[in-house]
This record gives sequence, C-alpha cells and structure tokens, in this order.
Amino acid sequence: MPGIPATPRGIEHRATVSRQLAALIGALRDADPGERRFSGSGRGGRLADHDDWVSECLQRSEHLLPVDRLRRMWDRARSLPREDADVLCHGDLIPANLLVDGADGADGTDGADGADVTGTASRLVGVLDTGGFGPADPALDLVVAWHLLDAERRAVLREQLRASDLQWARGAAWALEQALGLVWYYERTLPAMADLGRTTLGRLLEDPVLA
Repeated sequence: MPGIPATPRGIEHRATVSRQLAALIGALRDADPGERRFSGSGRGGRLADHDDWVSECLQRSEHLLPVDRLRRMWDRARSLPREDADVLCHGDLIPANLLVDGADGADGTDGADGADVTGTASRLVGVLDTGGFGPADPALDLVVAWHLLDAERRAVLREQLRASDLQWARGAAWALEQALGLVWYYERTLPAMADLGRTTLGRLLEDPVLA
C-alpha cells in the first residue's frame, strides 16, 4: 500500500488530516451494523469494565507517569454515562494503523484553508488493521483525536463529527484507558508504542475534557 505510517506528532498540526479522519469515522458510523451489538471484553463497551486493567497499569507506572493525576482522571472518566447506540467502528485508530502521504514528521502546519504552508502536505492515504471492525461505542474511534492531533486540530475533527460533550469526553476516556497500557508494557520492548502512550497522556493531561 502507498504511504508511510503516521507518528504521534508528525502531523498533529494538519487540519487536512483531521478532516479526513472525521470523514473516515463518519463513513464507518454510517455503515449498517444490522442486528450486531458490542460483545466481548475489549474497548468499546462499558468504561467501568476496565477498572482492573487501569488499576494494574497505574500500579506498574509509578516510576514512569504522574499516576496520582491519571488516577483522578480515570475516576471521573469511568462513570461517564452512555447516550449513543452502537455503531460500526475501526476499534484501534492509533498512528501506526494510519498511512499518510507526504512529509510525516515535518514541522509544517496547515493554513486557514487547510493547505500545508510548507508545501509538503500530508494526507491520509490508507488504514490498516481492520480486523477489529465491528459495533461499539461511537466514542471509541475518537481516540485518534488525542493519539494524533493537537488541540486545534482536535476541535476541527470534533466539529465535523458534531460530537456532543458527553461523547467527546467518552472518547477521551477510551484514549486514556488505551494509553495507560502502552508506556509500562512497551517501555523496553517497543519504545515507539511507549512514546505514543506518553504523547497521548500528555495531551489528555493538558485537555480540560476530563478535568
């Protein structure tokens, strides 16, 4: 497939990509799930079902992360109610599963019209790892906002998807649950994934959505 894998910060300033991601998520949501509903124990069901995993992650991250702040965030996030029916979701929209065309990693930003002011525009050209595609909480695919985008570009994605306050907060909660498992688990075996976890958690700690 064409393109190169995205990185956590390589295209965080690109409004073009944020609009493409919103279009992708919207298209998946528009697919007909039939009679299928979320099942299983993975992400996409009840946030509180992941309490034991989050507790283990926080315990193992004492020397790596600001666990007291993150524990307070999870305490707020885990009880967020659900208002939306299941829709079809990719289920794992992390940077490594997104292919981009252009200078991923460049320092350029998008102008007001979405054009890359450096002239080395990046755009989404492919999506990988679709085996988990299935019905889930519509907020699940919103994790990509904190995995890949800065605050301004997150706002672009949210506006295009018309995500409610509650759905947006649940998206942040799923991103928190996923990112907490990346740093300690991959610290020595796969540093790129540990870096993704740190980057995502940094964005969440700076974002008032779970404050």
